[in-house]
Amino acid sequence: MGESITEGTIINWLINVGDTFEEGDIILEVATDKVDNEVPAPASGTLVETLFQAKDVVPVGEVIAILEVSEEQNVKPKADAVIQNASEESQKQKKVNKPKPIPSVSAPAAFSNTNSNTFFSPLVIKIAKEHHISFEELARIPATGHEGRLRKSDVFNYIEDGRPYQFSQAVAQDPTAYRIPQLSFDKGKGKVIEMDRMRQMIADHMVYSKHTAPHVTAYVEADMTNMVNWRNANKKAFQEKYGERLTFTPLFVEAVAKAVKDYPNINASVDGNTIIVKEDINIGMATALPSGNLIVPVVKNADSKDLKTIAENVNALANKARENKLGGDDIKGSTFTISNVGTFGSVMGTPIINQPEVAILALGIIKKRAEVIETEKGDEIAIRSMMYLSLSFDHRVVDGFLGGSFVRRVADYFEQFDVNRKI
Repeated sequence: MGESITEGTIINWLINVGDTFEEGDIILEVATDKVDNEVPAPASGTLVETLFQAKDVVPVGEVIAILEVSEEQNVKPKADAVIQNASEESQKQKKVNKPKPIPSVSAPAAFSNTNSNTFFSPLVIKIAKEHHISFEELARIPATGHEGRLRKSDVFNYIEDGRPYQFSQAVAQDPTAYRIPQLSFDKGKGKVIEMDRMRQMIADHMVYSKHTAPHVTAYVEADMTNMVNWRNANKKAFQEKYGERLTFTPLFVEAVAKAVKDYPNINASVDGNTIIVKEDINIGMATALPSGNLIVPVVKNADSKDLKTIAENVNALANKARENKLGGDDIKGSTFTISNVGTFGSVMGTPIINQPEVAILALGIIKKRAEVIETEKGDEIAIRSMMYLSLSFDHRVVDGFLGGSFVRRVADYFEQFDVNRKI
C-alpha cells in the first residue's frame, strides 16, 4: 500500500466469520493515511477468524485474519463462469433486498455521476478492462460499497443489466469548477522515517491553514542600524542590571506589539462570516524544539509590558522550549505570531499563518550592505544593517492596504529606534 505506510485502519469486514468466498472477492476495506483500499481474497476458502475489528489501527506485517483455503485451487474458473456465479448470487440478493431500478437503455439522457468516489480497486479495473468498460463508464455505475466505493458485485450487476450507461452522455461540467487531480507519484526509495505525533499535528495544522486562508505576502525592507548599534552598546549593561540576556527578540516583540495596537484589525480571527478583533495582544514566537519540530510559545499582553519584562518572558519561554518543559499555558492564547527566520540565515520567508490568526510576520537575517542614505550634505553611500520583513495575511479579511500598512509600521518602529534610550 506504499513504501511509507506503516499502519492501516480496518474500515469494515465485508464477510463474516464462517462465510465462504471466491478468489478475488473483497474481504475487507483498509484505510491508510494515503487512500482507502479493498483487500481481495488471495484464494477461495472460508473465513475462520478475525483478529482485529472495524476501526482498529493495525501495524504493517500483523496477521489480521485466519483463512481456510479451499483445496481446489489448481483450476481457476473462466471469466464467464465467474460472472454467471455472481449473477446467480446477485439474483438471490435481489429477492431479499431489491436495489433501486436502473434507467432503461432507451433513455440515455443527460445524467449526473452516481459514483462520486473516483478510486477503483485493481480488481474492478481488471474486470473493466476485460469487458472494455472505460473509467468514464465506471464512474456512472451505482456503487454500494463503503462511502460510495464501487465493488466487484456492482460491476457484475451492471454488466448483467446490459450496461445501460454505456452510451449515455455526461452533463456538461462547469469549466471553472476546481477538480482535484488524481495523480500517482513515484516517491522513490530510501530511508523511511515515521512522523512523530507532533510532526503529524504540525503537518495537519499547516495544510488546514493553507486550505482555509488564501495567503498573500507583503514585503518591506528596514534599516536596523540604530537598533543594532543600541543593542550592541547596551546588552552587557542590560544583563548586569536585570540578569537577563538582551537578544533581538524582545525588541522585535515590543515593536510588533506597538504596531498591532496601531492596527487592531490585524489582531483578529475569523469565525464563519464574522471577524473577532481580539482585546489582548499576545505575541507568539515560532521556536524550534530540540527534535526539530516547531512550537509557538506566547508572550501575553506584550503591549502592556516594558522591555525588561518582555526579555524575562522571552528568555524563560526559550529556555523551557530547549528543555522540553513548555506547559499548556505557555503555548495558548496567541493573537499574532512572529517567526525569526533570520536565526538560521534566511534572507526572508513566506510563513504559513498560525490558525486561527489572520497574519504572521517573518523577520529575515540582518546583513550589512552599502546603502544610499540622505544626509545634510545630500545622498551618500554608507554601510547599514538591513533586514527584510515579510507578512503573510489572510486575504479573506485582511486587504492589501491593511497588510501593507501594518508591516510598514513595524519597519518604521525598527528604523526609528531611539539610540539614546536608557535601559
